[in-house]
Amino acid sequence: MPGPRTDEEPAAPDSASELIRWAAFSCVLVPVVLVWYGTSLAGATGTALGLAAVTAVCRLLLRRSERGARGRR
Repeated sequence: MPGPRTDEEPAAPDSASELIRWAAFSCVLVPVVLVWYGTSLAGATGTALGLAAVTAVCRLLLRRSERGARGRR
C-alpha cells in the first residue's frame, strides 16, 4: 500500500556533483586506456594531469554558477 502523498517534489540529484564524479573517473580511466594501448607512461601522466586541471576548473565554475543562481532566487 503506498504511503501518504505529499506536495513536495523528490529531491533532484545534484547534477554538478554527478558531472564531477564522471570527470574524476575519466581522469583515471583515460590514462589507463592510453597505457594499455601503448602510449608512454609520461604521456599518459601528462594527459591525467591535464584532465585533472580541466576538471578542477570546471568544478570551480560550476560551483560559482550554482551560488549565483541561488542568489537570484
